[in-house]
Amino acid sequence: MDPFFVKGAQLFLSLSILIVLHEFGHFIPARLFKIRVEKFFLFFDVKFALFKKQIGETVYGIGWLPLGGYVKISGMIDESMDKEAMAQEPKEWEFRSKPAWQRLIVMIGGVTVNIILGFFIYIMIIATYGDEYSTPDDLKYGFGFTPTMEQYGFEQGDKILAVNGEELEDQLEFPQMLMMRDVSKVTVLHENGSQEELSLPDDIGMQLFKSGEMFGVNFPRTPVYLDSVFGGAKEAGVLGTDELLSINDYPIKYKSDASYALQSKKDSVATITVSRDGVARTFDIPMGEQKMVGVGFGFADKEYLMPERHKREYGIGESIGRGIGYGVDKLSDYVTQFKYVFTAKGASQVGGFGAIAGLFPDSWNWLSFWETTAFISIILAFMNILPIPALDGGHVMFLLYEIITGRKPSDKFLEYAQMIGFFLLIALVLYANGNDVYRWITGS
Repeated sequence: MDPFFVKGAQLFLSLSILIVLHEFGHFIPARLFKIRVEKFFLFFDVKFALFKKQIGETVYGIGWLPLGGYVKISGMIDESMDKEAMAQEPKEWEFRSKPAWQRLIVMIGGVTVNIILGFFIYIMIIATYGDEYSTPDDLKYGFGFTPTMEQYGFEQGDKILAVNGEELEDQLEFPQMLMMRDVSKVTVLHENGSQEELSLPDDIGMQLFKSGEMFGVNFPRTPVYLDSVFGGAKEAGVLGTDELLSINDYPIKYKSDASYALQSKKDSVATITVSRDGVARTFDIPMGEQKMVGVGFGFADKEYLMPERHKREYGIGESIGRGIGYGVDKLSDYVTQFKYVFTAKGASQVGGFGAIAGLFPDSWNWLSFWETTAFISIILAFMNILPIPALDGGHVMFLLYEIITGRKPSDKFLEYAQMIGFFLLIALVLYANGNDVYRWITGS
């Protein structure tokens, strides 16, 4: 099946599960506090619904616009903007008639469910599948590092022994740690067998991001040879039978060397040197918008394409601690990445539904599906708790103000805040999905 439809189906199922459970997080405490819930919808029913059925006081349904879901709680200023109902005297079964602490619990219910669900899925994944790791010995040729990392003492072929004095459990976790976590002290094992503790600045992640050297590592580092040519290299006259010697005067032995050569000399033209019939020949290759040289590699060590992965299994008790810890790390990493988003370069990389769909694999895999669903659940929790009107966090912000000061914001103020927040969110959705469309059109 076409990967586009596979990714789309996974996204649809994942969001459907998360939206329904999120809205139940609001629905259940509302009913416990005897607040009437008028509607419970998966997706938005603008003008009409694909399906709806009334059970008791609540209409349950599925809308046609897949941008989220909602519960319409009586006596609450929300996206429905039901001004006529709000103009009437409060009823005992309405949201606005309940104590502030009860309204607060109702509003944080959705976020609470998303956090618990994300952690629960991680716990079950750990309990069922365990987790995987690679030791320094599994990196046969070590890491390939970017030019910026070399400035701080890293050498091509280094392996990572410890970060901040603690043994690194999984070598493949290091690139992510560079961008998202504190890695001020890194103990490395050089190719010559010596060990060294290297120091990195607090802003190493931002340095790598701005220089275009994402994650600081060019991986995998495995021996390669020139196998095929296309695009600019083919047009310039490079042959697939040539022996590749260097790119931008940097010798090419490992796959990571090619990335390093292009990072060292950021130019629109790459210089390739090959050996043909024992004679060195040099070609200047325009890389175009895609920044591609046009060379394909074959692997000289076919038994080593990626490090071996070992499996570690956990009991139920261990899985709980490990799963929660993993979820906390994911949440922390997601919050940290916002420092990159709020830059000129980062803003252009913000994505919408297309970017979210890209998190899923091209073929259906239940383990990957649940891992991604857990991550999206944590993202939804964080995004929803932001103190922006029209989000749960906006309602929570005003409720906390009421609890602390004893003064409730006026309905008129809440209406205006809701409208402003709603238009801000629509603008953000359009911008993010517009970026997806632009990247799809340009292939970037």
